[in-house]
Amino acid sequence: MDSPADSPVDSTASDRPVDGRDRDDEGRARNARPRDGLGRPLPYGTDGVPRQPEGVVRAPRETVAEAQGLLDDGKPFHAHEVFEDAWKSGPEEERELWRGMAQLAVGLTHSARGNVTGGARLLRRGAEAVTRWAASGAGRERPYGMDLGAVAGWARELAGEVEGGVSVDAAARAPRLRG
Repeated sequence: MDSPADSPVDSTASDRPVDGRDRDDEGRARNARPRDGLGRPLPYGTDGVPRQPEGVVRAPRETVAEAQGLLDDGKPFHAHEVFEDAWKSGPEEERELWRGMAQLAVGLTHSARGNVTGGARLLRRGAEAVTRWAASGAGRERPYGMDLGAVAGWARELAGEVEGGVSVDAAARAPRLRG
């Protein structure tokens, strides 16, 4: 079997692999179920939005631009995956920055899904991470054109609104990463 798409499927289980688990070429578990724009799994055999490829190494400004486009399209889960790639492939001294940005995107994802507690918690955790990273060295307030102070402020404000019962539309509430 060359890929999860080539795995034998049980047609009575809506295209679910016979062994019950999706696997990549190396045999690692990979969920191949289609997903909606907020990253929620959909039933096998239904149409979902295209998934972000994993493990892509991008230049930092490319990461910011791609993530902003996904946020603007109401796909914060997918933006989180772009930030996660930067977190995993970038230089050690930037890991806290990209991890915080990924947390912000996941916080928006959970908020748009209606997960009040998780959404608010992740928004605040991401805001703290990028604020701490920016404060750790001169000139870190606007890495790659991002306005970290404004992004952290956006996250804290949205966290309070989410806890107050405000319903969140991911595209309408997407942050402006570059101010």
